[in-house]
Amino acid sequence: MAEKRNIAFIGSECYPFVKTGGLGDVMYALPRALVGEGCEVRVIIPLYACIPQKYKDQMEYKGSFMMDLTLEGRTFFVGIMELEKDGVIYDFVENKEFFDWGNPYTGLWEDIPKYCYFAKASLAIMNYLGWAPDIIHCHDWQAALVPLYKRTKFWDTPVGAAKTILTIHNLRFQGICSIPHLKYWSGLRDDLFDYPVLKWNEQEANMFKGGIAFADRITTVSETYAQEIQTEAYGEGLDAHLRYHSPRLSGIVNGIDVDQWDPAADQLLAAQYDVDNAIERKKTNKTALQERLGLDQDEHKMVIGLVSRLTDQKGLDLVNAIVPQMIDGNTQLVVLGTGDPRYENAFRYYEGEYKGSVCAYISYNEQLAHLIYAGADAFLVPSLFEPCGLTQLIAMRYGTVPIVRETGGLKDTVLPFSGGDGNGFTFSWYDADHLLGTVNDAKTVYFTDRYAWDEMVKRNMRKDVSWTSSADKYLALYDELMQ
Repeated sequence: MAEKRNIAFIGSECYPFVKTGGLGDVMYALPRALVGEGCEVRVIIPLYACIPQKYKDQMEYKGSFMMDLTLEGRTFFVGIMELEKDGVIYDFVENKEFFDWGNPYTGLWEDIPKYCYFAKASLAIMNYLGWAPDIIHCHDWQAALVPLYKRTKFWDTPVGAAKTILTIHNLRFQGICSIPHLKYWSGLRDDLFDYPVLKWNEQEANMFKGGIAFADRITTVSETYAQEIQTEAYGEGLDAHLRYHSPRLSGIVNGIDVDQWDPAADQLLAAQYDVDNAIERKKTNKTALQERLGLDQDEHKMVIGLVSRLTDQKGLDLVNAIVPQMIDGNTQLVVLGTGDPRYENAFRYYEGEYKGSVCAYISYNEQLAHLIYAGADAFLVPSLFEPCGLTQLIAMRYGTVPIVRETGGLKDTVLPFSGGDGNGFTFSWYDADHLLGTVNDAKTVYFTDRYAWDEMVKRNMRKDVSWTSSADKYLALYDELMQ
């Protein structure tokens, strides 16, 4: 048994307190998995006004202090509120000036000072509490200044001995602003604003770039995405920087919370099921889904589900292009999500055009999401890019066969069907005809070789999509860094 490890997680959101995307899920699930492996884990996030009151009521005041920030050393209040949940200690950074507005992000100009303060306060809080981490695990650009502060302002304090990991969840957002703005709010030394570290161009600095340069290790949320971001197509302007730092870069695919997503215990379903009775009971959920959404009730029709933010990144332009070809009298399409008005309107149009075969539920509805995962036969994730993706993992857990594009974590988690193995249908070219061809391949197996389809359903339900193996890989990485 390895020695006990103290791990700090620093990030801008964490389920169930505040969540806008997959980052919030990871900040919740990975620490819980690590506690199960014997680590002591603290999660540090801002105390936003939007955190539900029921959690604020459980928090305990742990102390406060004043901290200098900015070029001229202005001082700011840092309060610490704490609660423990499932063995994980959550420390909330309290400062009304920064965190009492916005939900949780506002605009980049206002967010830069907020996350400069947050990065520095997170390190100061650990020193104040007398808790020295072995590893400080930072997430996305909002925590990217932590490695820089650790090696400059905090190098001779207890937290200065920790190793840092920076995880890239989505490279599209980088914390880019004018050099004077970041220089003023961060109070970091002039030499860090040169090209190898924070400098982005003659006018601008890039927080993510600086964090990548100074972290001891860089990870991202799938092996394929770690390779893709070193190319011009996916690198969002940082590909050369990432290639330079590639010896310290690796990918570890996310898991999902298998207690939260468990068809055998899911109270939001019409019928719970496990791998032994899935084939029959998925039909019950399909009928409930068709009834709920006003689709023709027919268990012989193939239902294709899509639960997503309706944006270009998610490949919605491809789906939009092929709906008329997909709806052939034997196929139904269910779309749940919100986003770009042009997609919201397009799917509403298709619902009107193909009454009984298409439903566009333009909203977010947790119960309906669960029912789609359980009641659909296949699940679409045709993303333009997808660092990891969680919906395909949830779909597999519920025995719903994924149809995905081979990118990022989708490529790493869905193996193309061929005869007796594979667990989904995949295409590589980002092209509507390729998506349509892949959907048709899935339909062919569904309608003409139901035995092979049902075996794939069972294979998916047996697949380990939990955090366990991912947590083991992170533990190995932590141990390597601690040597």
